[in-house]
Amino acid sequence: MTTTTASTTTASASAPASPPAPAPASAPAAVATARDLGLAHYAARGVLEKVLARHGATFPQQIALRAAITADAPQTPDDLIAQIQGSLKADPAGIRAVLDELRAKGLLVADGAHLRPTEAGRELFAAVAVETAPISARIWGGIPAEDLVAAGRVLALVTARANAELAALTA
Repeated sequence: MTTTTASTTTASASAPASPPAPAPASAPAAVATARDLGLAHYAARGVLEKVLARHGATFPQQIALRAAITADAPQTPDDLIAQIQGSLKADPAGIRAVLDELRAKGLLVADGAHLRPTEAGRELFAAVAVETAPISARIWGGIPAEDLVAAGRVLALVTARANAELAALTA
């Protein structure tokens, strides 16, 4: 049995019914910050590093192997170091050590003055690509194309500006 107090009844009877509250407007999209960009990078890199670890490889090794495999022509160690440095912003001595690791693992081989990927290097690169493809699809899937285009423009601009600032700091 439900009971109603006099004050509730009186208040209900005297107050007009209020309209339902409007649904909250969707919050405006957050403005991206440098921290957001860093968090996204490290989250995605963390996923890749877990996959690479299962194959006994590291992130710098993957970047170096990608540079060697995707090059249009055979690369010298100095060519690869310059390309990898452009991606990783790492010390050339550290990159040279990564190339040595890849040679020691039989993933790169010296061919005269050039380094070229071995069949094992190509197989590792392909295996990682196959394993990360469905993960990438889950991460990137469903993002509207226009958002990806806008993000691409912003990331290209941020990269160019950051590269210019880095060049000024190292000049």
